[in-house]
Amino acid sequence: MSKKNSSAILKNSFEDDKELSNIYLKFEKKLNHLKKKIFLVAVSGGPDSLALTALSKSYSLKNKVKFYYVLVDHNLRKNSFTEAVLVKNLLKKHKIDLRILRNKKEIKRNIQGEARSIRYDLLTKFCKRNKIKVMLTAHNLEDQVETFFIRLSRGSGLQGLSSMKQSSKIQNNITLVRPLLDLKKIQLTKISKLIFSQFFKDPTNKDSKYLRTRVRKLKKSLENIGIKYDQIFKSIKNLASSRDTLDLYFNQIYKKIAHRKKSKILINTKSLNDLNQEMKMRVIKKSITEISKSYYSPRSQKIINLIKRLEMPSKTKSTLGGCLIIKHQNHIILEKENKNKQYIKI
Repeated sequence: MSKKNSSAILKNSFEDDKELSNIYLKFEKKLNHLKKKIFLVAVSGGPDSLALTALSKSYSLKNKVKFYYVLVDHNLRKNSFTEAVLVKNLLKKHKIDLRILRNKKEIKRNIQGEARSIRYDLLTKFCKRNKIKVMLTAHNLEDQVETFFIRLSRGSGLQGLSSMKQSSKIQNNITLVRPLLDLKKIQLTKISKLIFSQFFKDPTNKDSKYLRTRVRKLKKSLENIGIKYDQIFKSIKNLASSRDTLDLYFNQIYKKIAHRKKSKILINTKSLNDLNQEMKMRVIKKSITEISKSYYSPRSQKIINLIKRLEMPSKTKSTLGGCLIIKHQNHIILEKENKNKQYIKI
């Protein structure tokens, strides 16, 4: 296939199918609303990310917008780089330049969580180097429901159960946008097959040692007893609406009791103790993510354990999520952790 023909296919293929045309038009509307001329697309080689690649490439051809296509090789499997090159060669046939970022850190435990953290760190640094303000990922309806079940199993509250937002800040001025959250995997697979004729499967997606894989296998059983993912997705959207209302209330509280002082955040202890458990957790989580500049906050149980320690009369120092937490007179002080010192870890 010539480069000219591949560009023509990418530019016009969505117009010949009513379902795909509607998908593209919604995608185009979301990106138009962002009013940006440069984006990063996170690519993996799976059907979801290849569908996002196809949609964004079509958008770029029609709107003269620049996209960087970036794949992170986590270096967890022997053939991972070879597989990344296969994705690169597939996209090259369609005049799409894929950049491969290789992880050099060894991941020993909490593999999926650490890999996710490293992936966003590498992608964020790439965005900063290339002055990119918006990162696109291919999270879809099934991902949203799986995340709901995972957080449900961990005892998450409203904030966690309302799952992923369509748009959220990662670091400073970089925004993570998930434009495919309301689409099903079957629709994204259809786009991938139409444009690229193939996609690549990550073998870890079938490994039952990962909680997400085990949750994914529940889908058929749930559907057999009449519980459809569409219904669960509606509930998630309702929870998200409640979360957004609560966010307005929380932001007012946070401004009153938490104050930035240079590189530290000071939380008024009495005001924190007057809050209910959900609000206490949210204040601590937000403070930790602001200090550590991390997209993901520590898990809820670790936050709960920290709150219990803070309620004790002792003035011990603790660390969590890359932060040092100190009780001092009428305040709880958070600052960046010094890795060379020893503290009590939560």
